[in-house]
Amino acid sequence: MAAGYQELFIEQGADYSTSITLDDADNEPFDLTGYQAKSQIKKSYYSSNAAAVFTITIPTPVNGTLNMSLTSANTANISAGRYVYDVIIKNSSNNITRVLEGIVNIVPQVTKF
Repeated sequence: MAAGYQELFIEQGADYSTSITLDDADNEPFDLTGYQAKSQIKKSYYSSNAAAVFTITIPTPVNGTLNMSLTSANTANISAGRYVYDVIIKNSSNNITRVLEGIVNIVPQVTKF
């Protein structure tokens, strides 16, 4: 499975969530039963520290859907600008596959509570 590319726009200080659906080679939902997923936002591919870590859930594994989210507290702590991210999955045999990658644009917050 080749990694897809998606550019994200996240508003600083706001909750963020999105869902991605993975398909197999036959364009059927990729069965995520037994898989774990992880995703980080970093300033560059070479950064050692993550600017944020997405919370990822797999609500119905057989549907191939991953839900990714950040709380408003998470996004408030990311400086405005361009970042990179990817999403990896790991099966029960510890095989790791990158399924999505791209640029994250953190849009600055103007009004605050």
